[in-house]
Amino acid sequence: MNRPHVLLSAAQSLDGYLDDASGTRLLLSNEDDFAEVDRLRAEADAILVGAGTVRADNPRLLVRSPELRQARIAAGRPEQPMKVTVTGSGKLDPESRFFTVGDAPKLVYTAPGTAADGWGTAATVVDSAPPRLEHILDDLGKRGVQKLLVEGGSAVHTALLDAGLADELRLAIAPIVVGDPRAPRFLGTGAFPRPLALTEARRLGDVVVLHYRAAAEPSSLDVLRLRQAIELAGQCPPSSTFRVGAVIGLPDGTVLATGHSGEGDPRNHAEEAALAKLEPGDPRLAAATMYSSLEPCSARASHPKSCTQLILETAIPRVVMAWREPSLFVEAEGVEQLLAAGRQVIEVPALGADVRRANTHLPGVRP
Repeated sequence: MNRPHVLLSAAQSLDGYLDDASGTRLLLSNEDDFAEVDRLRAEADAILVGAGTVRADNPRLLVRSPELRQARIAAGRPEQPMKVTVTGSGKLDPESRFFTVGDAPKLVYTAPGTAADGWGTAATVVDSAPPRLEHILDDLGKRGVQKLLVEGGSAVHTALLDAGLADELRLAIAPIVVGDPRAPRFLGTGAFPRPLALTEARRLGDVVVLHYRAAAEPSSLDVLRLRQAIELAGQCPPSSTFRVGAVIGLPDGTVLATGHSGEGDPRNHAEEAALAKLEPGDPRLAAATMYSSLEPCSARASHPKSCTQLILETAIPRVVMAWREPSLFVEAEGVEQLLAAGRQVIEVPALGADVRRANTHLPGVRP
């Protein structure tokens, strides 16, 4: 996969709001901050905002500095970065500055049939049903976008962080308290599976700028595949045991096999079902990752070999999981056994609630 590097940029109040509830835009930046954001725009191949930001803020999304624009031209790049937005409804004003200001290409991802005649000819329309962020990033990568700057709003920032697709975050904090629950917040609710690490804190006049990078593990691909494993658990037949999904994937995004509890045989576990579709000596497994919604079992009565043993009989070097097996049936030691054998284990507890929701049929399991 050749997805762009995704940098989120936002300015918020001390209490986490992007704006107040009035009809006038609340200024949360100063000129020094604007200048830095202008530099980030000049470094980007594309700038993405949500349709709500296009409607509410009517942004130009242009590099302001003549010097920065000239530097782009001198480097053989377009004077302005591409403009990108995402809309599920297609309700965009053709007179908005997204469409009418600047000569940069405009790209709109929307559900099929929603492109309005008024703006459909002013932009390249990409049908996406529904517009999914991972597919949008894949498409932008194919179009040559290597650096994507995301300037809002709350729904887009939340969705990218919740999907584990953001690589960096630049957050400017103004010395203003909004204190109005009607106002838009920087982030909504989400699992946010990739932790952020603070790399820099600076003062720009009365604004503080915090710079974060996503932790090295799990990667955005790890989160995507683990979510797929969690969704597979929904295909499990009714059972008195855990409902689990598993995916075996490669670093380039290739999925080698999938499985879920009860697939093929009511006694089968998810990892077992996925591994059964491959030869244990398949050379591709040496670079593969086992994604399992639940910690691989270390002991079981329904099969002579545990899922941990089955994994260790292959060359799979990595296991990514969301939830450690609780002590309902056995004292699970899958993680410990995998680590003792030199395999890498990555836990993504932020997605554990989704796994628990799939298993509330078991006593003592709560979302």
